[in-house]
Amino acid sequence: MHSFPAPAKLNLFLHVVGQRPDGYHLLQTVFRFLDFSDQLSFEPRTDGVIKLHTPTDGVPEEQDLCFRAAQRLKQHSGTSQGVDIYLQKKIPMGGGLGGGSSDAATTLLALNTIWDLHLNQKELIELGLQLGADVPIFIFGNNAFAEGIGEKLVSVELPKAWYLVLIPPVHVSTAEIFSSKELTRNTIPIKIPPFSIWQGHNDLEPVVCQRYPEVKRCLEWLKQLENTTIAAMSGSGACVFAEFSSEAAAQKALENIPSNIEGFVARGLDNHPMCDIK
Repeated sequence: MHSFPAPAKLNLFLHVVGQRPDGYHLLQTVFRFLDFSDQLSFEPRTDGVIKLHTPTDGVPEEQDLCFRAAQRLKQHSGTSQGVDIYLQKKIPMGGGLGGGSSDAATTLLALNTIWDLHLNQKELIELGLQLGADVPIFIFGNNAFAEGIGEKLVSVELPKAWYLVLIPPVHVSTAEIFSSKELTRNTIPIKIPPFSIWQGHNDLEPVVCQRYPEVKRCLEWLKQLENTTIAAMSGSGACVFAEFSSEAAAQKALENIPSNIEGFVARGLDNHPMCDIK
């Protein structure tokens, strides 16, 4: 059995700078990996069957991103091999932390090694993009400034930081937020380099806060904290986060979160943990 992490990500800011004719939105964002992960385990099979043994409630196997990633990789490579997949879910669904996309990327990265396929990063990123716009960053492997629909990536170095992440008790539909008439789609693009993360914002945040009061309340609570450098929503929500320069400060804030809200503290990573797995 081979086990690999699938880390969460944060969008430190997210600007919507336009929209393509096919409906996809053009973005600018900075992705940061977190030391908070799902865990995936793989057992190779010789009969060519791909089997997900830990289905997610409400998600049919054929729609699960782990299953789809394995199937897409098998079709692309022409391998006759199969695999048993076991997913230990920790990243909340519908939270804007990229859990499903990260699971798909880890599946592609792991099976590329386990099946001995030798696909390069560019090929894996192209396969990942077919599964979702957030999959490429997890294959890219470094914290990055992203443009396009999220697939144009440039590595960035970020300061050491710890994050308090709150999980409002709602599931936000990404498609619903991006299709909203209230969404601003004309933020002026910024240049890399230079840019300042702390001058950025999340264009999806006002729309989500208007539709989901629970997200708004959590965000307002974070913004009143002291010693934070950023307090924002990640992706299309629902999770919101505050950045701290020390673990102690983040843990102290965690101890005081509202009693009806879940949360966790995680360290910001410099790169994807699979970068260190040979």
